[in-house]
Amino acid sequence: MTAPRTPLRSRSRGRALAAALAGTALVLSACGGGGDGGGGGGDAGSDVEPVTQEQIDEAMSTPTELTFWTWLPDAQKEVDQFEAAFPEISVNLVNAGQGLDQYTKLRTAIRAGEGAPDVVQIEYQYLPSFTLGGDLLDLGPYGASELQDSYPEWVWEQITEGDAVYGIPQDIGPMGSLYRQDLLDQAGIEAPTTWAEFEEAARTMKEAVPGTYLTNMPGNDPGQFVGLLWQNGAKPFGFDGDQTVTIDLDTPEVTEVVDYWQGLIDEDLVSTDADFNDQWYQGLANGKYASWQTAAWGPVFLQGTAGNTSGLWRASPLPAWEEGDTATGNWGGSTDAVLSSTENPIAAAQLAKWFNTDPEPALTMALDQFLFVPHDVVLENEEFLDAAPEFFGGQQVNQLYSELTTEVDTDFGWLPFMDYVYNSFNDTLGTAIAEGGDMEAGLAAWEDDITSYAEQQGFTVQ
Repeated sequence: MTAPRTPLRSRSRGRALAAALAGTALVLSACGGGGDGGGGGGDAGSDVEPVTQEQIDEAMSTPTELTFWTWLPDAQKEVDQFEAAFPEISVNLVNAGQGLDQYTKLRTAIRAGEGAPDVVQIEYQYLPSFTLGGDLLDLGPYGASELQDSYPEWVWEQITEGDAVYGIPQDIGPMGSLYRQDLLDQAGIEAPTTWAEFEEAARTMKEAVPGTYLTNMPGNDPGQFVGLLWQNGAKPFGFDGDQTVTIDLDTPEVTEVVDYWQGLIDEDLVSTDADFNDQWYQGLANGKYASWQTAAWGPVFLQGTAGNTSGLWRASPLPAWEEGDTATGNWGGSTDAVLSSTENPIAAAQLAKWFNTDPEPALTMALDQFLFVPHDVVLENEEFLDAAPEFFGGQQVNQLYSELTTEVDTDFGWLPFMDYVYNSFNDTLGTAIAEGGDMEAGLAAWEDDITSYAEQQGFTVQ
C-alpha cells in the first residue's frame, strides 16, 4: 500500500467517506464495519498495548469459539491442525463465497451489527476499502509486527499502514510466463526475454503454426492487466488512508503497456478471448495459446486445466521492457484479517497468524493445496523449492517463482473502491481490448470514469 498514511484514529473524515461508499451497490461488494479499541478497536488499534505471551497463553487456553470466513478449498485441514494445537479454541469454518460474493455478505453482516466473522480472507487490493472505515483490527500489538522480516518487502507493504498491520499474508501471485515448449520448437523460437522479442516471436508463431497465437490478452481480466502495469513501474493508484486518492493512468509507464498490446492486437498477433471460461480452457488444452503470462498460482491451475499437455510446458520470467531488467508485477493473492468487531481479538489474531506462519498449516497450503505462500517457512523450504513436476518437464517451477518474489516493486498502491475500478475497466479499456478497438481511448475513459466516481464519493483526487 502507499505510504505515508494517516493513522486510523485520526480518520473522522475517512469514516464519513466510508459511510458514503457503503450506500453504493458496487462498494457494498468491498467491505467495512466498526469496532472499539478494547474489544479489538479499529480506530484505537494502534493505541493497544502489545499483548504479552502470558495474555496469549491465557486466551488460547480459554474455551472460545471463532468464526472464520474463507474460500480456500480444503481449509478444514488447517482448521483441524489449529484445533489440535489449541484444543480450547473451536473454529466455525464458513465458505461465504469467493471474492466479491463474500464481501457483499460481509458488508451486509457488519452493517447489520450481527453475523460477521472474527477472521476473514481478504484480497490485497480490497484491504483499503476495509481500513477506510476502521473495520480491521490492527494486528501489530497482537504479534504481527514481529513477522516483518519473514516476508518479501513488497508483501509487507501491501498489508501495512505505517506501523499498523491489517492482515496476515496467505498467498501471492508474482508474475512469470508459462509456455508450450513443443509449440515454440515447432515455430523455431526461444522463450522471449524482452517484450520486443515477444512481438517478433508472436509474428513468427502466427506464420509458422497456423491456428496458434503466442498468447491471449483478455479484456475481462483487470487483475492481469494491472499486474503488467505494475511490472513496468506504473503507479496508477494511491490512497492516503483518509480522503485523498491518486488516479494517474496518463503516464509513460501506463501508455507504453497499452500501446504495446494495441500493436499486437491490431496485427492479430494475439487473441483477445475472455479468460476463465470453457473456450479459454480449451485454448490452453488444444494449443491455441502457446504461452500464458500468469501468476505463481498459474502452474498448478494449468495442471488441472490442461492435463493432457503434461510435459510440454515450461516456465520463465516475464519478458522485460529493457534487456536485463528483472522487474515483475503481482496478480492476485490474499490475506487473513481480523475484524475490529471481534469479541476475542487475541484468539482471532493468533488464528490468522498461526494459519499462515506455522510450518504445519503453511506447508500444507503450499504442498497439498498448492498456494504460493509468501512466508519464509515456505519460501525457504527445500521440499517446496525442489519440487520438479512432470507437467513442466521436471523444471523447478516453485524455485523460479520464489526468485520472482524479490523482483516485485514495493511501491504499488490501491484505491479504496477497487471493485468499482475493476468493473469500470471491463466497460472501458477491457471492452476496447475485447473488440480490437482504440485502447488509448478506452484508457482515457477508464481514468475519467473512476475519477468521476471518486469525486462523487467525496474523495480529493490528485
